[in-house]
Amino acid sequence: MTSQTHLDNKALEELEKQYDSSLVTRDNGPLLSRFIYWSMIAFALYHLWTAGFGTPVDHVHMGIHLAGLFLFIFVGYPLVKTARSLEWRGASILSPGNVPLFDWALAIAGIGAALYLWFSWRGFTGFGLTIPEQAMRQGNPTTTDVIFGTLLIVAVLEIARRTIGFILPLIISVFIVYALFGPYMPAQILKHPGVNWQQFVNNMYFPSEGIYGVTLWVVSTVVFHFVLFGVVAQRMGLGQFFVDNAMILAGRYTGGPAKVSVVSSAFFGTISGSSIANTVSTGSMTIPNMKKMGYPGHFAGGVESAASAGGQITPPIMGAASFLMAEYLEVPYTTIVIAAIVPAIMHYVGVISIVHFTAKRLGLNAYPKDQLPNFMKVWRDGWHTILPLIALLMVLFSGYSPNMAAFVGMVLCIIVGFCSFNKPATMIIPLAFLGFIFWKASPYSGEGYTPVMAGILAALTIMSVLHRKERQPMRELFDSMHVGVQYALAVGAASAAVGIVVGVINTTGVGFRLGFMVTGGAQDIANALAPWLSWTGIEAFSQSALQQFFSLVLIAMACIFMGAGLPTTALYIMLVAVATPALTQLGVPPLATHMFVLYYGVISEITPPVCASAYAAAGIAGANPFRTGLSAFTLGVGKLMVPMVFVYAPTMLIVLPEYFTITSFLQVTLSCAFGIFAIATAVSAYFLTPLSAWMRWVMAIGGLLLVAPSVSSDLVALAFMSPVLIQQVLASRKTAAVSA
Repeated sequence: MTSQTHLDNKALEELEKQYDSSLVTRDNGPLLSRFIYWSMIAFALYHLWTAGFGTPVDHVHMGIHLAGLFLFIFVGYPLVKTARSLEWRGASILSPGNVPLFDWALAIAGIGAALYLWFSWRGFTGFGLTIPEQAMRQGNPTTTDVIFGTLLIVAVLEIARRTIGFILPLIISVFIVYALFGPYMPAQILKHPGVNWQQFVNNMYFPSEGIYGVTLWVVSTVVFHFVLFGVVAQRMGLGQFFVDNAMILAGRYTGGPAKVSVVSSAFFGTISGSSIANTVSTGSMTIPNMKKMGYPGHFAGGVESAASAGGQITPPIMGAASFLMAEYLEVPYTTIVIAAIVPAIMHYVGVISIVHFTAKRLGLNAYPKDQLPNFMKVWRDGWHTILPLIALLMVLFSGYSPNMAAFVGMVLCIIVGFCSFNKPATMIIPLAFLGFIFWKASPYSGEGYTPVMAGILAALTIMSVLHRKERQPMRELFDSMHVGVQYALAVGAASAAVGIVVGVINTTGVGFRLGFMVTGGAQDIANALAPWLSWTGIEAFSQSALQQFFSLVLIAMACIFMGAGLPTTALYIMLVAVATPALTQLGVPPLATHMFVLYYGVISEITPPVCASAYAAAGIAGANPFRTGLSAFTLGVGKLMVPMVFVYAPTMLIVLPEYFTITSFLQVTLSCAFGIFAIATAVSAYFLTPLSAWMRWVMAIGGLLLVAPSVSSDLVALAFMSPVLIQQVLASRKTAAVSA
């Protein structure tokens, strides 16, 4: 196996910093840098402890989480990110640790506002203040509440701006203005009585909605843990194991490097919460190999970014949105995972089909056999790295909480990668974990592990200790935790800020108003088109069918635009709050509604001009970023069409019994896969032999008809494509005869 297939943690970290601005922080000098480093480790360990041993009440835990975000972001991220503001400029009274005094003031104000609810919950008397307990202040906040609430709102918007840019704070500011000035809205449908600032702060600051709502709660209790697990697991060796197995599975086939990219990104997506991290980790190896084999740079980058962005919709983690979805819908987590399996497969069918036919057209071959890893060697050297993922999934699918699953996975990552008999002090961790397992299985722990689960986890722990492979130093573990916290900062900041949007929607009902606007606009379009199409007699061209279709198109476009540049969890939260009412009015099942907005939201990852993962891939490929984004968008055609399919035919989601039958599921799923396959030939200009322009149009239209979930459209599609299919078979036979 060549060195190009080996993951180097330090090199990857530097590469990720080039393309993920959320990892680039200012130089704080040696003293403050050490303090922030170890504070992040403590922050990670606090969340790990609460995952296993119980989380404090919501306002306490979320307050601690927010306080950490304020400290790390205001100290690490300058007001305006420039080369000068990031570099070390020496110690100064006006800038201790290279942090201006106003950033220190913002950090202290934000931390105070985040922890204020904790200290004032039971009431407070002192310093000339008399604050009643929180239950007495709900709906009637004191002046102190309003001051701290205002500070919190401003600080949350600012940390969101510093980590992910101005787009999200700008959108949120529009919602704030709408909440405050409802009576003065120009459109009658948008008008509402409005709220004053005191009531607005009450709704945004006190728990149950707003900033301290379910959004921040799920992120601080589940999402953070899985982001941390993904980083530690990858650096512990699981990422390399995924890449090696992808080489074994796909490297031997036509266009090997590109197929390795797709398969390895799909594997990596099961543990990664970041499409940029996915792109950089696997793309640093696969993109150079694709270019060496003959793929154009923009296409190589597009393959990697499209496959990596698919990780955000790939079970079991789905960019951590799956946990939020389960919380919102109040359904078991396993329901979300099962529902997401087939749509995710459709995305990868599209990417790998385009890759295959493009390789055929360009005459690209597989990897040489001497460059492929040996199956036995890969599994002999790397079997232990998959133990934490097995344990995590077993706990998760056995009905335990997601944070307990993350706790088990994280601890086993530490045991597998960093604990050995050669380092006696490290053996405290596996021994303590075995004690934890047996305590959870005892009758004294309350709701604990079953004997079977305890036995399995104990066996996995022992296996994790006994493997003979080299362990990494504990410093590598701390470095991994540090990077994991850095990844989680942007997600946490965005989720806290998006809580304001959720609060405004709950306060004003604007979601339903926007829903009426969307359906009203779609109705106008349908009314204009229906007379021109009604002569066909086709049900799909009726006024009601056209209205539903254009409503879905408008909502999908809104999701793509509003999701641009946001972390997966943040965009999902915001889009669900805004778009769900409109889809509900169309009679779409709730699960299909949530999956719909998630899919179209994450398409922004590969949609120019804002397509972060495509830009990262372009940087590695040395290609034009915009052209790489277009290639990624084209390769993601499956992700673009599948949401429409499961909205019209929810049988694809499997878990909705009122829609699911084996016959309907097979018809919809297989015809969709063949449709995506046909569209892939049109995009690649190749099937069995090269396709001319008219043939590509025929295959594209036929593919769309196959994707449409209808038996009649499938039959029309087959008839429509038959001339091209016949021509391709004859041309292929002729080519084979000439070659013989």
